Amino acid sequence: MHNTELWQRVLAEVELNCSRASFNTWFQHTAIHTKEDGIVLISVPNSFAKEWLENKFNKFILKSLRSAASDVKDVKFIISSSPEHIKQRKKRAEEREVAPLDNQFDFNGVDKDTNLNTRYVFNDFVIGSSNELAHAAAISITKNLGTIYNPLFIYGEVGLGKTHLLQSIGNEVLKLDKTKKVKYVSSEKFTSELVQAIQNRGMDRFKEEYRKNDLLIIDDVQFLAGKDKTQEEFFHTFNSLYEKNKQIVISSDRPPKAIPTLEDRLRSRFEGGMIADIGYPDYETRLAILKNKTVKKQVSLSNEILEYIANSFQKNVRELEGALNKVIIQFRVSKHPVVLDDIKKILSPTMAAPKKNINIKHIIHAVAQFYGIQEKQLLIKTRKQEIVRPRQIIMYLLREEFKFSYPSIGSKIGGRDHTTVMHACEKIAEYLRKDDGLLEEINVIKKMIYNM
Repeated sequence: MHNTELWQRVLAEVELNCSRASFNTWFQHTAIHTKEDGIVLISVPNSFAKEWLENKFNKFILKSLRSAASDVKDVKFIISSSPEHIKQRKKRAEEREVAPLDNQFDFNGVDKDTNLNTRYVFNDFVIGSSNELAHAAAISITKNLGTIYNPLFIYGEVGLGKTHLLQSIGNEVLKLDKTKKVKYVSSEKFTSELVQAIQNRGMDRFKEEYRKNDLLIIDDVQFLAGKDKTQEEFFHTFNSLYEKNKQIVISSDRPPKAIPTLEDRLRSRFEGGMIADIGYPDYETRLAILKNKTVKKQVSLSNEILEYIANSFQKNVRELEGALNKVIIQFRVSKHPVVLDDIKKILSPTMAAPKKNINIKHIIHAVAQFYGIQEKQLLIKTRKQEIVRPRQIIMYLLREEFKFSYPSIGSKIGGRDHTTVMHACEKIAEYLRKDDGLLEEINVIKKMIYNM
């Protein structure tokens, strides 16, 4: 059996028995270097991959090799890029050499026509259980532009990789076909350009600029909420592109149902395609992200240090990378080897920030902010539905999430009787059994409260 075929069999078995994040991180660019006298030498691209495979996958790889080739006695690893890896690096270098050195890009690598940053690519996006669906959908639409998952709506909290994934879509589409028209823009920039177009009587040009695209990517669409004119123009732009089978990709910090003051017709359009969320990365994904970053930055940190960082920063990829950057700076300026105790001292100010105790004011503030109403409106006596429901949600959260007593809730929310509070909590509990959209809204509000 040829070495390439043998290794492909092993990789197929490995892929079935480990997560996508591990497989993509540690087995990319590996190959059988030699197979002589029963000893299989596996080439790996860097020291981290070598260390990880030796410690975590050595026995599994050896078992897989032996099941495919009975003469295998042992397996060893060397740092030596595979021919395919070398070929890819050569190709990337050639592409850089022939790239036009004009004014197309700004100093940050952002293309002035598309607004895409060239450093955001799928290869650098670490896949885990928290983002696997969103990543798979993103890959699919690059190969089936406008015909599958249109629109693609990706949501998740700040710092989890939405922008990276969105821009990777745009860069991949242009890589596959440079003739495609691609536009990436934040909702705030879209609004700003619309206002300028109205002021300068340039609406025809504005409409043409956005409706000529094969792929339109709108980031942070939640900021369109409450802006009637912007929503109206975006609605017409959306329809124009959709009717021509042009691809639309949208991101938000929450699902469409949970965006307050968003027009129903836009919400309906968003929900008509594919909705995928990006959650908090699990431990394995966080560790893979750190490993990837150290390889790119050509820094060698021990597993102990990387595991400590991965355990300490669990909810935000930006914070995770920020912590790693602090450690790398210390590593580069230090005159002695960096150990775990040094890392703990460096990161302790970031980790030891005291958490605010949750009180009624925080809940009222979060609910008012989410629904776009004034806090004082939630405390006055009114039967307007746009006020009653948010007020009932405040009471429900105070009771179910924070275990306040009914009388204490009533006294704080406009001096209401405890029976009124009980009724409000029962109503919200009843709505939650029937309405998944309300459940999503309350989950977003909870996150806002805990992040204050």
